[in-house]
Amino acid sequence: MSSTTTRRRSGGSDARRASRADAQSSQPAYITRNIPYYEVLGDEGLAIIEANADTILEEIGIDFRDDPEALQIWRDAGADVQGERVRMPRGMCRKLIQDNAPREFTQHARNPARSVRIGGNNTVFVPAYGCPFVHDLDRGRRYGTLEDFRNFVKLAYLSPSIHHSGGTICEPVDLPVNKRHLDMIYSHMKYSDKCFMGSVTHPERAEDTVEMAKILFGDDWLDPDTGKPKTCVVSLINANSPMTFDDTMLGAAKVYARANQACIVTPFILAGAMSPVTIAGTAAQTLAEGLAGLAFVQLVSPGAPVVLGSFASSMSMQSGAPTFGTPEPALVLYVMANLARRLGVPFRSGGSFTASKIPDAQAASESANTLLPTSLAGVNFALHTAGWLEGGLAMGYEKFIMDADQAGMMQTLLKGVDLSENGQAMDAIREVGPGKHFLGCSHTQANFKTAFYLSPITDNNSFEQWDADGRLDMAQRANARWKKLLAEYQAPPLDPAIDAALLAYIEQRKASMPDSSV
Repeated sequence: MSSTTTRRRSGGSDARRASRADAQSSQPAYITRNIPYYEVLGDEGLAIIEANADTILEEIGIDFRDDPEALQIWRDAGADVQGERVRMPRGMCRKLIQDNAPREFTQHARNPARSVRIGGNNTVFVPAYGCPFVHDLDRGRRYGTLEDFRNFVKLAYLSPSIHHSGGTICEPVDLPVNKRHLDMIYSHMKYSDKCFMGSVTHPERAEDTVEMAKILFGDDWLDPDTGKPKTCVVSLINANSPMTFDDTMLGAAKVYARANQACIVTPFILAGAMSPVTIAGTAAQTLAEGLAGLAFVQLVSPGAPVVLGSFASSMSMQSGAPTFGTPEPALVLYVMANLARRLGVPFRSGGSFTASKIPDAQAASESANTLLPTSLAGVNFALHTAGWLEGGLAMGYEKFIMDADQAGMMQTLLKGVDLSENGQAMDAIREVGPGKHFLGCSHTQANFKTAFYLSPITDNNSFEQWDADGRLDMAQRANARWKKLLAEYQAPPLDPAIDAALLAYIEQRKASMPDSSV
């Protein structure tokens, strides 16, 4: 009898959980924070780092490699160009950015209700990016395929706390390198109606992204007020730290900037190898590299939207391997977020980082130690929010679900304290009075569905209930959830004529070139 009773309780719990989950699914397209920023340096400390960044740009310089056009652009702007080394007069980059770059901008989605505002008090959570491998409990670690890529696009689409479809969520290695971008961009357009990121692995692939976006948005591609293209794509332009930009990134940046699409300029730094081991030194170098990249975009196309990015990890001084969830990168993140606000541009950083190979306690703790600073610091575009495993080498199915759950909690945290009449709850306190409980009062009945964040994968039942339900750990519950989500997935509607035009473009482009592994 006790077993039967227990299982009935489980069914009721599942029903209540489903009802609460439905209530939470109607969340906004992005987060507008209502709590203060957490800052670790005052004006004097930030000014020191800004001055050091200007010294790096003026005295040491930045290499712009294998791109004569980029060097000429700098030369025409008044920079000192010697070979491929560009030195910028003190304050030059900051002025170019502050005079031209927007403080915040809208990235338009094909479903206008899914468009996101990047910058200001807004936060956008985005899946992990660039993983060659995927991992799940059933098949373990393996190379990613187009099917995996589509699955993660669908999971991001189905996750209310993930606001963006992302970019190269995993590498579909079953497709030729020079053609897979077409299928990846199409997958974002077909299987989701959220915003997405563009290809940056070759300037021609950036051009393909722009052309496909034109097809997808059609008459909505141009802003009727400005005559310029709307910003429908954001793309990741990484510096090749230390203090170098290569022709691939520069070429992609030029394509997107000239089409008024957004560039996220991000120094990619393993401190101790690609920057000094200290927080202040890493921040100064990150800012210098970021300033150079953002200013270059403004020279190419004044007013093009840009985002200052920062990716800084610590490293094991014994093995040289990157480490995640440690305090030093969190401090860099806090500093860089503040510097971005002083510069007046949106900021990208953070996520849910871990070096763990599986979705275990290490993965959970390291990711939480990254996501909380991401949220408190005021990151606007939080790439790598969901799915990251193995230092970014693997995209995890269960990890994606676990991270999306944490992102939902951060979304609730950033809403802050409700001080409305309902939030103050004085009617409830008057109704209940001393010595009674609030479970049955009118206020509780009116608010119980949305009063607290309810995780879809944590277990808060008794030991006996957990035992009767199969003794599942969180990874096992996440495994069941991603399978359920994919089984119930329904694609958002896409105009058949647009779909046909996209497929025709892809077919034409693939036929125009032989398969290549580079």
